[in-house]
Amino acid sequence: MGHQQNLRKAPAIEQPLACSLEELYMGTTKKMKISREIMDANGKALPVEEILRIDIKPGWKKGTKITFSEKGNEQPNVIPADLKRCLAITVHVTTLDGRTLTIPINNVIHPSYEEVVQREGMPIPKDPSKRGNLRIKFNINFPTRLTAQQKSETKKLLGS
Repeated sequence: MGHQQNLRKAPAIEQPLACSLEELYMGTTKKMKISREIMDANGKALPVEEILRIDIKPGWKKGTKITFSEKGNEQPNVIPADLKRCLAITVHVTTLDGRTLTIPINNVIHPSYEEVVQREGMPIPKDPSKRGNLRIKFNINFPTRLTAQQKSETKKLLGS
């Protein structure tokens, strides 16, 4: 579909893309299924489904944005919206009753960092149908030595 000067572009559609710390450390490929409408030659909207592939590189940071240009719905006289995914960090916690919780981490993690998850902790003795808060403490182990290559790569990641 050729774009003309007088067309307006639909506003971008931005959504989070959950990634674990392991995925950001190692890198991974995520696939995302989208449904959208495209216009045929007669201007009729046709529903289509696509699989978009996201190659997450090792060391990408929370907040990194991935843009898929013009993957929104097609409409007459409108340039389709860009789809944007913003990396969000999550951790997976298995509870004592066997459930797996996916918890978004929105703060900088430091050696004494603690994340509190409301109403996912131990049952309250006076009312076992209610639960206290789950407290997740991060135990961060820093290496005592780095090779020259590790130092070089760390400097590159930190931009110094």
